Amino acid sequence: MSLPHAILTALLEKPSSGLELTRRFDRSIGFFWSATHQQIYRELGRLETAGLIRALPQDGPVRGQKKEYDVLPAGRAELERWTARGDDPKAVREPLLLRLRAAAVVGTAGLDAELARHLALHRAQLADYREIERRDFPAADGAGGDRSGGGVADGDRLRHAVLRAGIGLETFWVEWLTETRATLPAEPS
Repeated sequence: MSLPHAILTALLEKPSSGLELTRRFDRSIGFFWSATHQQIYRELGRLETAGLIRALPQDGPVRGQKKEYDVLPAGRAELERWTARGDDPKAVREPLLLRLRAAAVVGTAGLDAELARHLALHRAQLADYREIERRDFPAADGAGGDRSGGGVADGDRLRHAVLRAGIGLETFWVEWLTETRATLPAEPS
């Protein structure tokens, strides 16, 4: 249910074509809500059919030009309704955690390499998030700096809060994976 709301949010931030929207998902929204390009285009069609978004009028011939979409009042109302609705936290479904549970039963052969791979991926993601924070929120020093948001627009404070959540999650994974690797028994050579 959240993909249409992610698209509505992105379009309210800036009217976009499907291609521009998929690029924005790849660079920002996709960090916390991923979707394939096909899913985004399919959802744009559904949102347009439902009367929540519209394709902006085109100057000149339409054939071969990309459609740019914006949100209609009904789409804004739907996003406001959804934002105010309460949802319970979702249970964690992380295959790596299940692998560790299984390794406790069948042995840890090869597990260190998989943990090392995950650690590298989470370190890279953490570095990306910290670079985004450095670039987009220079008042925050990345180590618990100014979080007051003094003089910062509400939307920017909320976007920064989402980014800080990502930084916190990636920091957790880096620390947890490092500690977990240290607890593994040495593999026979």
